[in-house]
Amino acid sequence: MSRFSVLQFNMQFGQVWDDAYPDHAPIDLEQTIAEIKRQNADIVLLQEVEHAESGGKQIDPPPNYTRLKAALSDYDSYFSYPKPDVRELPFGIGLAIFSRSKLFDTTRLDLPSPPIEFNFNGETKTPTDRLLIGAKTKIGGKTVQLFNTHLLAFFMLKSSSTNHPEQRQIVVDQLRQSDLPALLGGDFNVSGHETLVAQFEEAGFSTAQISEITWRRMPLVLDHVFFNEQLRCVNQQVIPTPSSDHHLLRVELELKD
Repeated sequence: MSRFSVLQFNMQFGQVWDDAYPDHAPIDLEQTIAEIKRQNADIVLLQEVEHAESGGKQIDPPPNYTRLKAALSDYDSYFSYPKPDVRELPFGIGLAIFSRSKLFDTTRLDLPSPPIEFNFNGETKTPTDRLLIGAKTKIGGKTVQLFNTHLLAFFMLKSSSTNHPEQRQIVVDQLRQSDLPALLGGDFNVSGHETLVAQFEEAGFSTAQISEITWRRMPLVLDHVFFNEQLRCVNQQVIPTPSSDHHLLRVELELKD
């Protein structure tokens, strides 16, 4: 098998979408699981797997990941929280990789955030660090490098990752180190995706699509699947879903000879 499918999904800890009251929509993890199963992808890359607890507490074992792992029993998987931090806000945290083929050589790398001050509910805050995780798997007899990330939303802090390029540069540096067929999925949280795409293209990675929005709250392309020159994009589709404030991105890739 040289062709395989990748599902990129910021699942927003199972919180469904409500047009009128998106921040108060109910959590329905079973709907999230049903949506993932429906896509039947070979590789599933998830962001915001867990709901952050007050004071930076991290529940072990992680409840949503534990449920996902049980429901997707024919997949191997790897999960990681970001570095614990008492400043964590009550949003989504944690990354997971699910694969129909066995994962090995799993890695995690913290992505430091700059001390940008912003207001949250009348209090001055600074952002917590983000995360990049990785794993290898065998596809079509070849070892493939998988990466998954969720970068800081600088545009929500009235700033830009162009002015604070450290997180993106760390990710690019990791990509450059691999001589394997490699792909990177994630929520990149870059409002002007043109600079992001150009930066990753310079490192030898193309994105599957930039024409369709992937975030419901603003008309932005935040979600990507990047792949290097040892892979070919055969097909891609942005799939609207009521299971998150992000749409699904399903990509068909093929190993080049």
